[in-house]
Amino acid sequence: MNRGKFRSLAALALLAIGFLVPAAAQQAARPVYFANTIQQFLEQDKSNPPPQGAILFIGSSIFVQWADLEVQMAPLPVFNRAFGGSRTWEVLHYADKIVLPYKPRIIVYYCGSNDVDTGVGAAETAANFKAFVNKVAAQLPETRIFYVSISKAPEKKALWNVVDEANSRIRDYTTHSKQLGYIDVNPALFDAAGNPRLELYHEDELHFRPPAYVEFTKIIRPVIERTWAGARR
Repeated sequence: MNRGKFRSLAALALLAIGFLVPAAAQQAARPVYFANTIQQFLEQDKSNPPPQGAILFIGSSIFVQWADLEVQMAPLPVFNRAFGGSRTWEVLHYADKIVLPYKPRIIVYYCGSNDVDTGVGAAETAANFKAFVNKVAAQLPETRIFYVSISKAPEKKALWNVVDEANSRIRDYTTHSKQLGYIDVNPALFDAAGNPRLELYHEDELHFRPPAYVEFTKIIRPVIERTWAGARR
C-alpha cells in the first residue's frame, strides 16, 4: 500500500472514531455519585412500587424540591425520581434502575443546571440528554419525553450564555421527533421588564419557593394533560 493511501485510510478511521466515541467517552470520564440515593429508591420500590405506565418526573434538585408535585398534577398519575445534585450523565447512568423498569408513558426531565455549575459545556449536556432519549427509545419507543428548560437563575447569571446554548440545542433537537417536547419555564421567572422575579427564589437565588412551582404547574400541566389524554387513546 502506498504511503498516501495509508494516510487517507488512517484519517478516515480517526474520523469514524470521532463520530462514534464522543458522548460515551465524555460520560465515562465523569464521576458518578448518588449510589446510596438510588439504592433508597430501589428499596422504596420494593415496599411501595410506583404505577407502571405512568408519568415520571426525573432530574435534579429543582424537581426534588417540588413538594406538592402530586397534588398540583392530580389526578394525573405522576411520581418523582429526581435526585438532588444530579448531572445529565448521572441521570443517564441510572436510567436502567430508576427509569426503564417503570415503563413510563411520559417522562418529564429537568437536568443540566448542575452541569453548568460543574463547568460542562452546552454541547455535552445536550449530548447526554440525547443519549438518555436513545436509551429510553430503545426499550420504550412509545414513551414521550419532555425536556424542561434549565432555569436562568440569578445565581447563574455569569453563565446564562451556557444555559441559553444548552436550552437552544435541546429545543432544536426535540423538534425532530414527535416523541419529544420542550417546555420553557423561563418566561415565568422574569418580570415584564426582563428582571428575575427574586420573590420566587430562596436566598441562594437558585432553588425555588412554593410560588415558583405554582408557575411551573401552569406551564407544564397543560402539556402533560394533553399528552396523557392522547397516550391513553
